[in-house]
Amino acid sequence: MRLRYPTNIKIIKVPCSGRVAIIHMLKALEEGADGVIVAGCLEGDCHYQSGNLRAKKRVIYVQEVLEKIGMEAERVAMYNLSAGDGPRFAEIAREMTEKVKELGPSPIKNAKKLASKKSKVEVAA
Repeated sequence: MRLRYPTNIKIIKVPCSGRVAIIHMLKALEEGADGVIVAGCLEGDCHYQSGNLRAKKRVIYVQEVLEKIGMEAERVAMYNLSAGDGPRFAEIAREMTEKVKELGPSPIKNAKKLASKKSKVEVAA
């Protein structure tokens, strides 16, 4: 079965969603991602006991950080699904892509571009 999800999604596989640290989500946004999805096992069915619960807490924390700095918390989301539920993953990917399109490009991405242009001007001066 071929899954259809947006081509602009970059999948990074980890053994457990519990291995996704706060810094990984923030770094993805800093490096230009407009949104981040953390996909974990169904709650209560984690292969590594409670990794998905740790991931959920981390996602909530990152959402709070984003709100505090004036960004939309919806740019980061946690979804729990079975490893064999590919169609649901594709649906989530499409939904998140649409949500991020509505939010627009990440303000971090734009700020980095402006800072880069500014520092280039300073170097040339």
